[in-house]
Order: sequence, then C-alpha cells, then structure tokens
Amino acid sequence: MTIEYGSKSEATRMIHPATGDDHALRTAAPVLQRGTTVLLDDYSCFGRAAPTYGRGGLATQAALRQSLCELEGGAVAELYPSGLAAVTGAMLAVCRTGDEVLICDTIYGPTRRFAATTMADYGVSTRYFPADIALEDLAAMIGDKTRLIVLEAPGSLTLDMLDVPGIAALAHERGVFTLIDNTYAAGVLFKPLAHGVDISVQALTKYVCGHSDVFLGSAVANGEAAALIKRGSRSVGWAVSSDDAYLALRGLRTLHTRLARHGEAALDVAIWLQAQPMVREVFCPQLHGTRGHDLFARDFRAGNGLITIVLNGPESAEHAFLNALKLFGLGFSWGGFESLAIPCNGQIRQRSFAADTSNPVIRLHVGLEDTADLIRELDGALSAFAGALGGNAQTETGQPAGYVGAVTQSGHDAQEDSVTNPAASQTPPIMGV
Repeated sequence: MTIEYGSKSEATRMIHPATGDDHALRTAAPVLQRGTTVLLDDYSCFGRAAPTYGRGGLATQAALRQSLCELEGGAVAELYPSGLAAVTGAMLAVCRTGDEVLICDTIYGPTRRFAATTMADYGVSTRYFPADIALEDLAAMIGDKTRLIVLEAPGSLTLDMLDVPGIAALAHERGVFTLIDNTYAAGVLFKPLAHGVDISVQALTKYVCGHSDVFLGSAVANGEAAALIKRGSRSVGWAVSSDDAYLALRGLRTLHTRLARHGEAALDVAIWLQAQPMVREVFCPQLHGTRGHDLFARDFRAGNGLITIVLNGPESAEHAFLNALKLFGLGFSWGGFESLAIPCNGQIRQRSFAADTSNPVIRLHVGLEDTADLIRELDGALSAFAGALGGNAQTETGQPAGYVGAVTQSGHDAQEDSVTNPAASQTPPIMGV
C-alpha cells in the first residue's frame, strides 16, 4: 500500500517510509520477520482466520512450522520456548482433571517433576512403567481414566529402547493418546507419527538448532491430537521469537549432515569404549550386540551422538574421570557441535524402578571434533579413573573395588510408583534442566 505524503512532517515520514516492505528480495537464507502488530488491509480483515497478531507467529515461525510438518509427517506443528515447554504444553493440551497418564520410567527427569507437581495439582494422576514392559502388562495398566501414554526412545540417560509401534497400536485400541519425546531422533532418525504415535515432541534446542545457543521446542501431530495442541497453544499463549525460529530454520539446513557425523563418530567411540577394561558396559543402541539393539535396528535409521558408559569402579572415583576431560565439556544438554559429559547416578536413582547404580554412570555426547582426539582424551580420563582407585583397586574376584554390577532395569516386581506410594511421593530435586 502506497502512502501519499504531501506535506507530512519528517517525524511522520520516518514512521511511514515512502518505500514499503513488499519488495523484499529473495535470499538463500531463511526469512526473518519481526513484529507484534499485524497491519490489516481494511476493515473486513478484522475477525478473519488469518494471523492478526504477532504472538501467533509471522512468516519466520510459519516457515518453521511448515518445515517441521514435512520433517515429522504431521498436519500441525506448534512451537514452544523450550523442549520441556513442548512436552508440558502438549500434556496440558490433552489431559483433563481426573485423567491418568502412564509414563515410561526412563523419561526425561524434568518431565517426571512436572507430572509429580503441576499435573498432580490439576488432578491428573501418574503411574510409571519400566522400559522393558511386556505389551500385555502395559495393557493391564490401562484403565478407564487413562488418557495419555508418554514415551521416550531411546530413554533418557540409559538409552533404553521401547516397542513404540506396539505401544502406539495398543493405545489406539484402547482409545488412549500417545506422546513421544523424539529429541534423540531429531525428526530424522525415527518417524513416530508414521509408527502410530499421536504427538511427536522435540527439544529443537538440541540437534535442530545445533549450536547450543537457542531454547526452542515443538510438538507435531495429526487428527484429534493436532486440534488439541493447536487449541492449547493458542489458549495458553505459547510464543517464540522470530530470531529463535530463524536459527532453527538455519539449523534444519544442515541437520542431516551434522546428525550423520555425530552418529558415525559416536559409533566409533562406542566401539573403542567397549574394548576398554575400565568400562563395564556401554549403552549405545546403534551398537550391535548392546541392549535394545534389535528394536533400534528395526525402527531407527541410525544413531545420534549419545553414549552412556558404566565405569568399572566405585562412584566415589568418578570425579577423576570427569575432571580429566577438557574437550568434553562438563555440562547439561546435548545436540550442539561440542562434546559433553555428565554424571547420571543421581538422576537414575529418582526413577520408580530400582536400578543398581553402585558404579559411575556417565553420559557422553560425541560432538563434531576429530574422533581420534576424543578417543585420546577418553583414554587419558580412564587412566585417571584407574589411578584414583589406588593400589588396592582390585578385589579377589578381579573386579575393581566397589564393583557391584551394571545399571539394569529391575523388571516388573518393583513397588508402586511415586504417585500411588506415599513414601515415594516426596519429589526430590531433579538434577539438570
């Protein structure tokens, strides 16, 4: 629309420049459009369905939503200011007071905290099930009030695998929604919606954005679930900035290339770690022969950069391993260009199903550094760990002092979960974010 200026003042001309914004050139980079107020063409545009306010997103957010729908195979993509907000926002959109949620016990820790606090405050109950549950046992847990099953595969920290297609099919038979935290696969390595899951959630913070400088999340869905998350997002007022959406769009341009490099490097590191005497066990489902590999090979295209290891020695010596790392930064999150490491025992102990955590459990994210350099550093860290065990490190059995066994799921004979067991309802602080 052209404005006739005539004798308009200089101040007015600065607010309404003679050159409009409708002649933008086409560039290779994604579009970046900022703004709060959307200017309408005329009176008839009030009340129309098209965006009329910037909170719902402008051209940049619209482009990101479209790309995420194409990536995940969904009809609707909603954006959130973090990955956790995407999980909690989707759960709030689906559940009502009096509903029950069933959650895989290897879920991301802050999701557990949300279920035990906010969801409980809203009258939504929660029960947990182990990752290795048989489908018939999960079917027996589903009751009249069960509204949603929340999954994560591979699971947080210990990378346990689930039969996602089997669980999704079971849920549909019983009229229950399913939601999966699909951050591991980044929408590339596994396609939850194609396997029957209703809502696929991602922390775009990680691989999609890819540079450890953006908080962002998404939920993608089809059918009734899509309508629910769309309504929930608009009602609550979830919004993300155009700049953050732009960085996610930029990350999508190189996602497949970066993700392949992370996965290849992690597999090389995992194979090397498997041969080290100070490593008791390696959790890396893309690695042949490891726990969950058969399910992983059936459903996933490849792996990402995550590996978790159990060290052969007591937890009291884990500081020696971690403090010897320099290329591997000590910090939460993953999916950026850099390698990272964190201790996991504290978070694992907060699960409902007992696991042996007598040995140090360390999660590694293999970044884009040269793999030989990373292996060299890990070799030095393992030597530092062995040195911290001292001269009496070996027991009569030949195992390092303090060794009890690797981290394992206890099976199906565990006590009631934290929601139904009052003694366990005291929710401890969740390490990490």
